[in-house]
Amino acid sequence: MSAVFDKPSVFQRAAPMFQGFDGLLAFAVFLLAGAGLLIMYSSGFDHGTRFIDHSRNMLIAGFIMFVVAQIPPQRLMAFAVPLYVAGVALLIAVAIFGITKKGAKRWVNLGIVIQPSEIMKIAMPLMLAWWFQKREGQLRPLDFLVAGALLMVPVGLIMKQPDLGTSLLVLAAGLAVIFFAGLSWKLILPPVLLAIVGVLLLVWFEPELCAKGMRWPVLHDYQQQRICTLLDPTRDPLGKGFHIIQGMIAIGSGGLLGKGFMQGTQTHLEFIPERTTDFIFAAYSEEFGLVGNLALIVAFLFLIFRGLVIALEAPTLFSRLLAGAVTMIFFTYAFVNMGMVSGILPVVGVPLPFISYGGTAMVTLGLAVGILMSISKAKRLVQS
Repeated sequence: MSAVFDKPSVFQRAAPMFQGFDGLLAFAVFLLAGAGLLIMYSSGFDHGTRFIDHSRNMLIAGFIMFVVAQIPPQRLMAFAVPLYVAGVALLIAVAIFGITKKGAKRWVNLGIVIQPSEIMKIAMPLMLAWWFQKREGQLRPLDFLVAGALLMVPVGLIMKQPDLGTSLLVLAAGLAVIFFAGLSWKLILPPVLLAIVGVLLLVWFEPELCAKGMRWPVLHDYQQQRICTLLDPTRDPLGKGFHIIQGMIAIGSGGLLGKGFMQGTQTHLEFIPERTTDFIFAAYSEEFGLVGNLALIVAFLFLIFRGLVIALEAPTLFSRLLAGAVTMIFFTYAFVNMGMVSGILPVVGVPLPFISYGGTAMVTLGLAVGILMSISKAKRLVQS
């Protein structure tokens, strides 16, 4: 006799891949992606194929998210050291024979042109989470010093390119891992207080520090100019201060409810520079006003809150540290972008997650969400 077995349907075969997906996290990403497509259509409809390209980038990021979500966190841990070493090696290659564009050496040609600093946004938290996982239960002060060294090597190489925005994102991701690993508040408070004092002194002595001919050590000329322009945009209203002034005008002109979809005059008369990339928040603010801004901020806060909940409930130390750091990447992206557009932070070229145009940044975001999905799935499967 021969037994006849029913073949599983396509849905039944595909169902395990969707099992354990975090619906709340997916909903938060969906809201932000929808807002991104809406404002990209408005700000980029007369800007070539920006809207189509942005939609394509989102689809690619979604595919990457889905693939990464299928990889268990313990498998992700195996990529930590190779990815970190490859990223640092590529950063060194950039320093030696990288491609220079607009005065910055950030790219290297390996058959295809890539920007290695983007790799470190994910490689850095992976590496540090792996480092602390290996030392779980036996952490010493020396382990935090080693972690700091592992962090500062790529951050230093990225700042040398120079790329202040990406170096801040990598630094924030690494510091988040070190903080969540249990760094003592006694070591955290002194540099925080020192930074606050430094900012206050900078504001107080701005006329002397930003006087013509004054050179600051460590920072490049353009970085010094960005800080001085932040303190007083009117010192160069048609040059370095133009971005900040026009961004603030657009945000203020939006009022409570905004001018309406595709009705932003600052945006469509091209007063806002980089209106589809770094300054897209100004275009959004002009058309959707304070209410729209609050809705967007709530969506980001919901995404960050959900990421921190996933980190809190993660089954291993590696997963907790990685999820916490990845979540803080989203926070840093959003906070720095909104801050620089509204004139409270210097302009450093950081995109707004899921809103700004950019293929490489969108791929990084897809990887980050995929990692959170993977950790959430692992927690749900362990519980079941």
